[in-house]
Amino acid sequence: MIATQNELSTVLEEFPDAGREHLIPILQSVQTQFGYLSRESMIAVGQRLGLPISKVYGVATFYNQFRFQPLGKVHCQICRGTACHVKGSGKVLDTLRRTLQVEPGQTTRDGNYSYEVVACIGACGLAPVVTVNGDFHAEMSTDTIGKTLRKYLKTDTEQDGN
Repeated sequence: MIATQNELSTVLEEFPDAGREHLIPILQSVQTQFGYLSRESMIAVGQRLGLPISKVYGVATFYNQFRFQPLGKVHCQICRGTACHVKGSGKVLDTLRRTLQVEPGQTTRDGNYSYEVVACIGACGLAPVVTVNGDFHAEMSTDTIGKTLRKYLKTDTEQDGN
């Protein structure tokens, strides 16, 4: 979702007396509302706090919690913790990279798919683990990842009435 000026103003109004020490909570709020931090939203936050865009961008890029592109309709997290690594999550990651033709943290041009690498999902006994739109999938492989992602996109399309 792209933030309109009015929607962004509404988020910024949640912090009426904010100073530069509120930069991270404001960025978190903007990302929660819109799913990512757009260039326009970071400029607006900087103007609101009297900070140059370079400072806002520097803080936002320092923390890996912030995204700068909207997530795909189907968003995948690939666990790269020790158990998942040993059980083959690297091969699943390589399959995603080749299939989607985007790098982790990016979204496909059509907006359908995005994925990210996470350090540990906390389900080591199910390794390798992948989450898709928040749902856990155990013992993923290069054979099952594509089918799983397509199933989610198909379900999403059906719910939209297409």
